[in-house]
Amino acid sequence: MRVVIVTESFPPDVNGVAHCALQTARHLAARGHQPLVIAPATATGEGSDAPCPVIRVPSLPLPGYPEVRLALPSRRVAAAIAAHRADLVHLASPFVLGVRGMAAAARLNVPAVAVYQTDLAGYARTYMGTGEGAAWRRLRAVHSAADRTLAPSTSALRDLEEHGVRRVRLWPRGVDTDRFRPERRDAALRRELAPHGELLVGYVGRLAPEKQVELLADVCALDGVRVVVTGDGPSAPALRAALPGAVFLGRRTGDELARIHASLDVFAHTGPYETFCQTVQEAMASGVPVIAPAAGGPLDLVGHGRTGLLVPPRDAGAVRDAVLKLADPGLRAAYGQAGRAAVRGRTWAAVGDLLLDHYAEVLGARAAVAA
Repeated sequence: MRVVIVTESFPPDVNGVAHCALQTARHLAARGHQPLVIAPATATGEGSDAPCPVIRVPSLPLPGYPEVRLALPSRRVAAAIAAHRADLVHLASPFVLGVRGMAAAARLNVPAVAVYQTDLAGYARTYMGTGEGAAWRRLRAVHSAADRTLAPSTSALRDLEEHGVRRVRLWPRGVDTDRFRPERRDAALRRELAPHGELLVGYVGRLAPEKQVELLADVCALDGVRVVVTGDGPSAPALRAALPGAVFLGRRTGDELARIHASLDVFAHTGPYETFCQTVQEAMASGVPVIAPAAGGPLDLVGHGRTGLLVPPRDAGAVRDAVLKLADPGLRAAYGQAGRAAVRGRTWAAVGDLLLDHYAEVLGARAAVAA
């Protein structure tokens, strides 16, 4: 099968859309298919370790958030889909480049599968205080044009259906359970981060307004607790002031990130706009109990009172109280073991095969209509 992946982000970018697009390309290649990636050009011109050709479209940085780049209008998208003789177009979090990918697929009569990954309406509300309706109109237009939309969680699926998107199915995300595992726990790193034996409470992810990492301020004030923040983004300077005593490790990836995850005592995610929340799944694979908002993707991932604790969104006091509850080492161990068991079978290979099933159903439906 010849598949073109049109993605709004791709490595070396570090975010959920980029990571999922890369894993999709890897799985397609591993199963003997022929993927091609179309993505915005990076600021540095750096490449990636993709297992297939990557076509970069000219792009500009998003004002106020230069780490995010928006593709400029280009004929390369349609030309690349045609030249690849695509059997199917995979649209990863379509909004700008993906809209052009959808239009090109329609003109070429190529089936399209759109993967919903980013709560752009929530982002519009966070950054602009308005624009939520316009974001949903754009999302509805592109996803309604696709043969199938794949939602990463039951919450995201429900949101799409409530906003008029049809032909929606569930497709979760995988996790590298070989990389993220409890055995990565590092005593030397723990001594460095918690020299007095503090309880390590960590956040991993982008440092941006929608993530609401400042909700960890009350946790920073707890005796015997050290907050560890891993990631980078436009909110980093403000968060250094808002979280006194916290350790900021910056952007980390690969085995180093896995070592940090496994060395935590508690993982705390604070953002209420997650359609899935991959870092929660990585923490669970690392055997670390999770605190997360009772909203969006974490509702599917965190078994409240079994693998972690779900708290009301935007409630700093509830996050602090959850940390206090997880000061009990026995409870942490039980939640951590249950979390690891819950995600053990969610490998990228297993999830990738589910994606291939969706592709097959879409192609079969197209063939039946044409017959």
